[in-house]
Amino acid sequence: MGNYDEAEHERREQKTQVDGDFAEERSEYRGRVTYDTGDSTEDLLDQFKSIKGD
Repeated sequence: MGNYDEAEHERREQKTQVDGDFAEERSEYRGRVTYDTGDSTEDLLDQFKSIKGD
């Protein structure tokens, strides 16, 4: 496996440390999301059928 010295061990240990000093509260988002393509349901169904190959 090669040489594995204490410096390598310390380097890897520092690399894998996790910072636990963050706020534990979850962010709360409020609002509304809407998406309108402007296409009618029939247009969308026709497009779906053409993609499927029917």
